[in-house]
Amino acid sequence: MKKRLVAVLLSGLFILSACQSGDGETELAGSAQGTTYHIKLAGDMPAAQRDGLSARIEATFDDIDRKLSNYRDDSEISRFNRLNSSDWVPVSPEIARLVDIAKQVYERSEGCYDLTVKPLFDLWGFSKHESRVPSQEEIDGALAHVGMSRVEVDLAGARIRRLDPAMQIDLSSIAQGYTVGAIADLLDSAGIHDYLVEVGGEMKVKGRKANGQPWRVAIETPNPFTREVERILEMREQQGMAIMTAGTYRNYFEADGQTYSHILNPKTGRPVTHHLASVTVLHDDPTWADAWDTALLCVGEKEAAKIAETERLKVLLIYRDEGKFVQHASQAFISSQEPQP
Repeated sequence: MKKRLVAVLLSGLFILSACQSGDGETELAGSAQGTTYHIKLAGDMPAAQRDGLSARIEATFDDIDRKLSNYRDDSEISRFNRLNSSDWVPVSPEIARLVDIAKQVYERSEGCYDLTVKPLFDLWGFSKHESRVPSQEEIDGALAHVGMSRVEVDLAGARIRRLDPAMQIDLSSIAQGYTVGAIADLLDSAGIHDYLVEVGGEMKVKGRKANGQPWRVAIETPNPFTREVERILEMREQQGMAIMTAGTYRNYFEADGQTYSHILNPKTGRPVTHHLASVTVLHDDPTWADAWDTALLCVGEKEAAKIAETERLKVLLIYRDEGKFVQHASQAFISSQEPQP
């Protein structure tokens, strides 16, 4: 169900190490969760402090992977998925919270956001890059074990259960947003309040750059053949803002003249067929933003626009119309980009 990648940094490429950038900012970067991360901090930082912070960041990534990764057999969520049980199962508070948020977005997105779509994702071959068009009989068989409404969560008690023990929960469509938030929280706890955190294209910015200017983020044109800037956002909200973008245009395959997106509708078991190519969500909580961008990408441009207004979400939609890309911004998004007095 995961999308990737679309928000890009205007400052260019980061080097994969910790260093001073030469402009009064400190950069930390590396690899984690099967992707890369880049962190910019306003102000110079002594080497010993940088090294200590880098170690804490790496430890945070490792802790999240041990709990949320569907690609590690020893992770907590993988162990949960192997349990052939419909009983309540104690889980880490992080997992309970992510499932609770996912259920809320599921209910407010016409059931289009669903953490249990893994059997469909596997069936279409997106999990292992072995794409194929399954039969309707195969799709129906997978759909029998898909449905977020059959997952229950006890947030206060930190436990979850599946009414169908064969169901699997895949957190990949929300875990990266949670990760961005966890790293941002770490920086806050370290007394750092002017930063940009990016993990696999997902971001949160807070405060200002070292030169006092707002952080600037470029949204990529949703074209699979080019890397062009579609729109530049100035992040004037200094208390912290996540920028999450989902797209249909990087992960797809073609068969018999038809294009199949990796964004699957959990109600039909098939890839979406609308014209929405990219969704960018601005939100103070990266976890919610990560869930919403996938949900809105699933429902399509018309319903996404309606939901964005109903939920008062800051959303930028980019969709195809007669061979051209068209932008649609929610009222909350427009207000967020207006110059402040």
